[in-house]
Amino acid sequence: MTLTRRTWLLVPVLAALAACTTAPTSSTTARPDPSPAGAPAAPSSPAPFASKQPPRLVVFMVVDGLPIRQVLGYRDQLQPDGFKRFLDRGAWFANAYYGHGYTVTAAGHSIMLSGAYPQRSGIIGNEWRDPETGAPQYNTADPRYQYIGNATEPLAGTSPANFKVETVGDVLRTRQPASKVIGISGKDRGAILPAGHKGTAYMYMGSSGQFASSTYYMDKHPAWVDAFNAAKPADRFFGKAWAPMLPDAAYARSVPDGQPWQSNSGNGNRLPAVLGAGMEGPGPRFYGNLLPSPFGDELTLAFARAAVEGEQLGADDRTDVLSVSLSSHDYINHAFGPESRLSHDHFLHLDAYLQEWFKFLDAKVGRDRYVAVLTADHGFTDTPEWARSQGRDAGRVNPTQAVGFVNAGLAKQFGEGQWIVGMSGSGVIFDEAGIRAKGLKADNVYAAAKALIEQVPGVQAAFTRAQLAGTDTATPYLEQMRRSWYPGIAAPVQVVPKPGWLFGTRLTGTTHGSPYEADTHVPLLAWGPAWFGQGRIDQRVEIVDLAPTLSALLHVPAPAQSQGRLLPLPAK
Repeated sequence: MTLTRRTWLLVPVLAALAACTTAPTSSTTARPDPSPAGAPAAPSSPAPFASKQPPRLVVFMVVDGLPIRQVLGYRDQLQPDGFKRFLDRGAWFANAYYGHGYTVTAAGHSIMLSGAYPQRSGIIGNEWRDPETGAPQYNTADPRYQYIGNATEPLAGTSPANFKVETVGDVLRTRQPASKVIGISGKDRGAILPAGHKGTAYMYMGSSGQFASSTYYMDKHPAWVDAFNAAKPADRFFGKAWAPMLPDAAYARSVPDGQPWQSNSGNGNRLPAVLGAGMEGPGPRFYGNLLPSPFGDELTLAFARAAVEGEQLGADDRTDVLSVSLSSHDYINHAFGPESRLSHDHFLHLDAYLQEWFKFLDAKVGRDRYVAVLTADHGFTDTPEWARSQGRDAGRVNPTQAVGFVNAGLAKQFGEGQWIVGMSGSGVIFDEAGIRAKGLKADNVYAAAKALIEQVPGVQAAFTRAQLAGTDTATPYLEQMRRSWYPGIAAPVQVVPKPGWLFGTRLTGTTHGSPYEADTHVPLLAWGPAWFGQGRIDQRVEIVDLAPTLSALLHVPAPAQSQGRLLPLPAK
C-alpha cells in the first residue's frame, strides 16, 4: 500500500475500533485512579532508586502496534540479544495494559511518558472532528509551524500544542535544562508526543525519505541531521528484497501470504517483495512504501544512531532521554493482520535490528550507563475474515450505513434532519445547531441515538455525555471510555464495538482501538539490571505507571497530571 504522512479518515475514523475474542476480566476492568481529576499527581518517591545515580541515558522504545502475544508467541525464534535482552536478562511485565478504551497511536504515545490518559491530555485519538463545527482536527497539527526543508501538508503534525500535560522529559528539562530530550519516529505523533513540550522531535518524511523537525523546535537543522539527509540513506533500499528470515517451515504457526483479506497494494502481500519494483527510481511513492516494510525500522534506527553521535547523548553525567518509536509493525499489521506470516517475519527482522542497536549503544554509551525500556502504543486485533475462519464472531461495520440507520431512527422521533453528521474519534457528532434550532435538549437526542446505535450489528455499547461525565464504574467498558473522553474535544456519544468487530469501509486488513485484550495488552520490558533488576513480574500494571517510575529513576517529580503509580520491580 502507498502511504502518505497519515491516513486521514473522517467518516470511518472508527475503523480503529476492533477486538478479538472475549477478553478476560483483568483487561476490561479499569483500575481505580490513584490521582482523581483535579488532584495533584501521586508523589514519585525515588525510593526504589534512591541509592543509585540516574543513568546517563534513558532509551525509550516503542514498537507501534505490537501486542504482547506476538513477543511471547515467537520467543523461541528470537536472536540472543534483541528482545531476549529484556526477557532473559531484564525486568518484564507479563500483564501490562492500557486502561483507556480508544487504543490508537496518538493516545498511546501521549500516555507513555506523561502518565495521563486522554481525559487529561486532550489527545483523544489520531484525528477527530470539532463536536460543534465538524471541522477536522489532528492530534499534533499546528498551522503556525512547518517542516524544515520539506513540504508541510494541511493538518500535518508539527508541534505538541494540543497536548495539555507535561512529560517526564519536560520535568527533567525544567530541573536540568542541559539535559537533552529527543523523539524520533516514522510518524509525526510518534516523535512529537513522547518528546513533550521541551524536547525535540524528528519524523520521517514520506515524500522525500528524509527525517525532519519543525520550526516549533528550531529554525534550521543541526549539521548532523543535514549530513544524514544529504547521504540519502533511504535510497539504498531501492531494489532491495524483503525476504523471509527463516525457512518456510518456521512460519507454520502463522497465516500464509496472499490471503484475500490482505492488502495487495504498495509492496504487495507476498514475500519476497522487492522495494521499488516497477519504479524507475526512488521517489515519493517508494519513500512512502518503505514504512510498511522492515526497512522503515532499519532507517529509523540509523537516524537514532546518528542522533546519539551527533548530540553526544549519554556522553556526560547529565541524563538524556532518547525516544525511538518504530512505526513499521503497525503499517504491516494494518495491511496483513497480526496473524500473518508477513507480520511474523517483520517481528523477526525487528528483533535482529534491536540486537545491532543494543550492540551500538553498549559500545557508544557503555553497557552499564544506560537503561532501555520498550513498550507499544496499542496491540492489534486479528483480521475479521481470518477470525471467522477460526470459528469466532467477527466482522466489519460500514460506518456510513450505521449512521444512516441511526439518522433514520432519530428522524422518526425528532423530525427530518441529519442529526448525526458523522463519526469522530471513537464516537459520533451531531448537528448541534439543528438541535438548538428545534428547541430540543441535546442530552435527549444523545440518549435516543445511544439506543439506536446499540441496535447496529457489531456494536457492543454506546455511552452518552451524561454517562461519561458521571461516576459509574460498574458498567462494563464505561470507565475505559471515560478515560478516552475529553469534554469539548471528544464526541458526546462514544461507541464500543463487539469483540472481533471493527468499523470501516475497507474490505481488507484490520485495525485496533478497542478496550479488549487484543488491543490493550502490550509489552512492557525494561533493561538496566543495576536499576530495574531481573525477572518476570506477573502483577497487573498499566502503561501510565511508566511515567512516575521513570521520574523516580531520574530523581525528579512525576508529571503533574500523571495517573500512574510506581511499577513493582524484582529484587536486584
